[in-house]
This record gives sequence, C-alpha cells and structure tokens, in this order.
Amino acid sequence: MEFLRPASWQEALAAKAEHPAAVPIAGGTDVMVEINFDHRRPAYLMDLNRVTELQEWEIGADTVRLGASVPYTKIMEHLRTELPGLALASHTVASPQIRNRGGVGGNLGTASPAGDAHPALLAGGGQVEAASVRGTRMIPLDDFYLGVKRNALEPDELIRAVHLRKASGPQQFSKVGTRNAMVIAVCAFGIALHPDTRTVRTGIGSAAPTPIRARTAEEFLTAALDEAGLWDSRGPVPPSVAGQFADLVAGAANPIDDVRGTASYRRHALGVMARRTLGWTWQEYRDAN
Repeated sequence: MEFLRPASWQEALAAKAEHPAAVPIAGGTDVMVEINFDHRRPAYLMDLNRVTELQEWEIGADTVRLGASVPYTKIMEHLRTELPGLALASHTVASPQIRNRGGVGGNLGTASPAGDAHPALLAGGGQVEAASVRGTRMIPLDDFYLGVKRNALEPDELIRAVHLRKASGPQQFSKVGTRNAMVIAVCAFGIALHPDTRTVRTGIGSAAPTPIRARTAEEFLTAALDEAGLWDSRGPVPPSVAGQFADLVAGAANPIDDVRGTASYRRHALGVMARRTLGWTWQEYRDAN
C-alpha cells in the first residue's frame, strides 16, 4: 500500500487522476477501521489533511458551503443556527475524539446507509461538489446514493464540499442504537420544516440499502398542513395527521434483519421517531410565532 500526501487541492486532483483507485482519508474514522481489521487493503491511500481549504466553511445568503473535512465538532460549535439538523446529528457521532476528526465528506464518501449525517443532509437538502482534473460538477444529495456503500462519484473525482440550504425552519434528528454512545444506528430519522417553500423533507438512515427520503410521507404532510392552513395559523397538527405521517415514514423503509435489530423493529422505531420529531419541530415552529 502506497501513501500519497498532496499539499494542495490541485495536487490531490492530479494524484486521483493518476491513481483512480486511491482511497482518500481526512479523519480516517471509517477507512482506518476497515484497514486495521484487514477488511480493506487499497493499493493507494491519499491523506488530504494538508489541503486546508477542505476544513473551511462559508455562510452565504441562502446556503452554507461546508468543506468536506470540516469536523463534526466544528459543525456543532459554529453552524447550529444555519444547519440545526446536521448539528444534532453530529452530537450522536461516536465519541468526542471521533467528532474532532470525522466529517461529512467521509460519511458521503463511504456512503454507508448507517452514516449519521445522511438523514439530516437529505432532510435539509443540498448538493455535493465533486471535482476532478476534468472540472467540477454539482450532484444533488437525492441522486448521490446509488447502493450499499456506493455513491455517484466517478473514479477520478473527490468531494470538495457540500452546499446545504440554510434552515428556514426547525429541524430535528433522532437515532436508535443498542446503547447511548459509540454505536452504529439501528435506524435514524431526520426531518426539516421549510416554511419558505411550505414543504417538509425527511431522511431515513440504516433502514434501506441507501439513505432515503420518505417522499410519500413528505407529500402527505405538506398537503395536510397546507389544506388546514396550519403554516399561517400555526395551530396544532391533528393526531390523525401525525399518525398517518408516522405510518407513511415506516412504510417508506426497506430494512433487513441483522445483529443490530429486526426489520419489524426498525419500521416500528421509525414510526415512533417520525411522530416525535414532527411534534418537536412543529412545537418549535409554533413557539417562534
């Protein structure tokens, strides 16, 4: 295994073009575990820690450009207002040591359906900035996940940043694990209210081959809120609406039985989390009036 250590972004792109199979690392919180347990032995390992721009973020009028290597700790400390759902998800990532090293770019690159950032990213909405020596392209998050641990990157591409919508309303994240910390999610759920467009977005993790949105549930809730005039009145969501939303979220999942939980438990837990997070976000929206 050869070790590549580019000093700049252009050097990194050139190295990736020359060695498309090179595996990039920044925090190394996923890749190094696989290497240490001899589950993976790449021919080339590319350390991106000298590329400092990947550890930076920019807050614009409507979006946040989040460098691929910005650690979860920084998101929690500095972007809680702009990206509340992702900040909440960041709190659940493993231990403080791993939160100090790991970042969203690693979660996206690994594309594990159990990655903690994915539900919040999907609920918030945004695009992945992928680059190569051929140029840069923007990949919508909805199109980024192709299969179990497979993403839409070309072999010569690297993730440079994620462009995320600034929150226009409350967001929440919930995760079920076999214990309270240092645990892979049995299932996870994110929800974001978007009052500016009067829409709702969701994200489901660890309950399908890829992270997914519960689109039918989103469409149902968006229509129900609109028909009842609740965006304007900020009245309570009827229990029947919350219950139907929870059922549709659970129905959107395609889980499996494994050592962490059964498929039926995952569906049940997703329904509970959907109802609870809807209650939390809507109460926050009402209180903001």
